[in-house]
Order: sequence, then C-alpha cells, then structure tokens
Amino acid sequence: MNYDALIIVDMQTALVEAEPYNWVTVVENIKELLDTCRKKDLPIIYIQHDGGIGDELEHGSIGWTIYKEIAPMQNDKIFEKQYNSAFRKTGLHEYLQKIGVKNIILCGMQTEYCLDVTCKVAFEYEYEVTIPQSTTTTFDNAFASGKDLAEYYENKIWNNRYAKVESMEQVLK
Repeated sequence: MNYDALIIVDMQTALVEAEPYNWVTVVENIKELLDTCRKKDLPIIYIQHDGGIGDELEHGSIGWTIYKEIAPMQNDKIFEKQYNSAFRKTGLHEYLQKIGVKNIILCGMQTEYCLDVTCKVAFEYEYEVTIPQSTTTTFDNAFASGKDLAEYYENKIWNNRYAKVESMEQVLK
C-alpha cells in the first residue's frame, strides 16, 4: 500500500440513510480501507458538506454527521466544505502539503458532484489519486441510474485520466 492518506468525501448520515446505489458495499469497503489505513498509521481525512440552514446537511444536524459505521476517530482530520470541491476554501490542500501527502486514496459521494470535482482538483494540484472500485456512490437521477453514473465515472471519466481506479484488492496490497 503506497499511499500517503485516505480522503472520505461526504459520507454523511442523511445521504447514506437515503440509500444511494450500492451503499452497503460502499460502506463496507470504506470500513476496510479505514481499518487498513489505521493499521498503517496513514492520515485519515473526512470531508463534511454543510448545505446551509434548512438543508438536510445543515451544520450540526443529525443528517450532517458522518455516518456512524465509518465515523472519525480522535486523530482523524475533518474539513468542512460549502462547495462541491473539498479543496475550495477548506485548507485541505495546505494541510496535505504540510504533512507531505502526494498519493491519496479518494472515496465517498456523490460520484458526479463532490467526488468528481474533488478528484479533478486533486489532479490539478498534482496529487496521485487512486479511487478503489465500489467506494463511490450516488443516487438515480432523471438522466441515469446511480449504478450507471458510478460505473461511468469510474471507468470512463476518472480512470487513467484524473486517477487510477483499482480493485479493492490492489489498493489494499
């Protein structure tokens, strides 16, 4: 496992409990990533979206909290964001530079929104990004199913363009 940090995007109670595509597998895979990264003493970084007053992800609400099965531990770092990008006005990039991170594992949700933007911005900042298969999720929308979106982004948008998309087995080696 040649990575410097694990970044988990928006795996918050309101979103996970709304049961996006493949959510059980995604949560289980993230739990496995967390376990392996903790054993290797890698930094674990959570990104938490604040949707503003009245939103299901309003700061301080139950829906805003990180999903209990993958909740942060005391030494994990949490960055709150108000934009789709985990890097915009959060201090994430500066923190990653400060601790010497170059290679990141990226996972979370929503595939076509916050995860996509975060992946592309990380690429622009010249991080080596790896996205393990079945660690991103999203919801069906008027144009495509959550399944189609997750698979399309993993296989056609991110892989070998902005990131490496690899099996869980490859990532956990």
